Amino acid sequence: MSETSMAVGAWEALFRAQVSVMRELTECFPTSEISFNEYDVLFNLSNQPDRRARIRDLTRHLLLTQPSISRLVDRLASKGIVEKTSDPGDGRGIIVTMTDEGYDLYRRTAISHAEAIRRRVGGALDDDELASLAELCTKLRLGSPVGADA
Repeated sequence: MSETSMAVGAWEALFRAQVSVMRELTECFPTSEISFNEYDVLFNLSNQPDRRARIRDLTRHLLLTQPSISRLVDRLASKGIVEKTSDPGDGRGIIVTMTDEGYDLYRRTAISHAEAIRRRVGGALDDDELASLAELCTKLRLGSPVGADA
């Protein structure tokens, strides 16, 4: 099997696994208060200092376009889950901060969601396989960009 065929096969396996797992996790998402994508915004905010970030910085962590993220943030703000403020260092920028209510919702959701992930991913792989998967995915994420010289 050629190097290209092996790489394409590995990509297909990774992509199909991701789609399958995401579909199941979306189906059993533990709350109707926020969507799966809104949760992803909260997850990323929870990992930022003071649970706040500029919208443009969130786009680096999410698989959505900036306009889609802006709409999600607007919905979260209308529910009191986040607050939007102008960036004092750049009047065009918007800072999004998770409210205390938003953090409580995030934590409640995260606990149930983590259990669903444990059942779906941990139920299919043993501890060594989970460690290998994490290592391989990190290696892929940090790998050289396409077209970079070796």
